[in-house]
Amino acid sequence: MSRWPIPEPMQAALAAARDGAQAGEVPIGAVVTCDGAIVATAHNSPRASHDPTAHAEVLAIRAAAAKLGRERLEDCELWVTLEPCAMCAGAIAHARIARLYYAASDPKGGAVEHGARVFEHEQSLHKPEVYSGMGEGEAAEMLREFFRERRG
Repeated sequence: MSRWPIPEPMQAALAAARDGAQAGEVPIGAVVTCDGAIVATAHNSPRASHDPTAHAEVLAIRAAAAKLGRERLEDCELWVTLEPCAMCAGAIAHARIARLYYAASDPKGGAVEHGARVFEHEQSLHKPEVYSGMGEGEAAEMLREFFRERRG
């Protein structure tokens, strides 16, 4: 679907999203890398965990911080299949993620290039470098298919 090769971390995020869909969760996956190595992978799991904050980005950031033994991830990158919401963008800022890569834009719930535009606010603690579009077709199609099946 993509015109260019999808980088390995985004491929891993897409695989995590597929795992989430198989588990009945909205198919969003996230990966944290540090020095080019994947240190954490997660998919959305608010339904399974009965936790509305269990978004893929938050879970991946938590796992990476625990694995690396620190709350600041300023040398890390976050790869996610959908534009982060305001809650996740806040977590990204608090974690001081250096770079954010996301596949598909989310005009309804996104808060990076849409909606709240969290990183554009003067009050934002940190603004990562942001790159979008890698794996966009695959991520968007996975979400469309998931919701098409839900609607019957």
